[in-house]
Amino acid sequence: MNIKNEFINFIELLQVQICDVLETIDGKAVFRQDVWQHPEGGGGRTHVIEGGNVFEKGGVSTSIVHGKIPAMLLDKKDIPGSHFMACGISVIIHPVNPFVPTVHANFRYFELYDKKGALKDRWFGGGADLTPYYLEECDGSHFHRTFKKACDPFGIELYSLFKRKCDEYFVNKHRNNEPRGIGGIFYEYMRPDSEKNIEDILAFSQSNGNAFLNAYIPLVIRNKDVPYTQAHRSWQAYRRGRYVEFNLIHDRGTLFGIQTNGRTESVLISLPPFAEWKYDFHPVPGSPEAQMEEWLKPRDWIDTGS
Repeated sequence: MNIKNEFINFIELLQVQICDVLETIDGKAVFRQDVWQHPEGGGGRTHVIEGGNVFEKGGVSTSIVHGKIPAMLLDKKDIPGSHFMACGISVIIHPVNPFVPTVHANFRYFELYDKKGALKDRWFGGGADLTPYYLEECDGSHFHRTFKKACDPFGIELYSLFKRKCDEYFVNKHRNNEPRGIGGIFYEYMRPDSEKNIEDILAFSQSNGNAFLNAYIPLVIRNKDVPYTQAHRSWQAYRRGRYVEFNLIHDRGTLFGIQTNGRTESVLISLPPFAEWKYDFHPVPGSPEAQMEEWLKPRDWIDTGS
């Protein structure tokens, strides 16, 4: 089995599936398709939806790029080689209605080669996380349970491990480690070892990629028609500001894209169309907004909700 080709075929099909479903739900906006080339080799296909009935902005992007290893990878002593190949799919959806969560998912595969072109290392990474603005507990539970179901066949311990890594990764360290959302799963540097081969890890990534629509779409359908006010939109914009801060300051994917001469429009597609910053703002105690800040704290989502 050619792992690289298998994964590329998977992400290209998943991109089409996700875009088709989102267009059907929106009923107005369609995805613009943008094909681009990477300066050192390869390229990608960025699909963008904007100004819809349901989705204010979203991107579903695939890329297969290669080139010299950037400094951010050379600093890691356990990574040999001089050239890389990276392929993956990235999904980011910013809905119109504040009662529909923002969602992000990313599934990727890397290969590293020495100066003679021989394969020296390879690994998978990825995950999915949810950023609500208002939340019903059952929605958070559904999202987490769906990914637990996708992880469990490959090791009953994996969901808990990658849920914890997600909670640790998606935080604004400059905001006293404030979480970006309610998490999900996050894994990186999954390499073959004595317990799992590369085919097992490919299947694991495919299982979680295939779980994305099942995890997110029921939340969209359940909440897209909930009435909202401008005050709800203002809170959404305020929380989006935190999303922007994380992506521009802390996100390793954004930094990787910039350092490898990635296409800027595609790298920054994760940013929302509108965001707000308010000086020293705190929600009213006891308000739904204050409750949302409580939901952000890492917790068990599997044994709660209905």
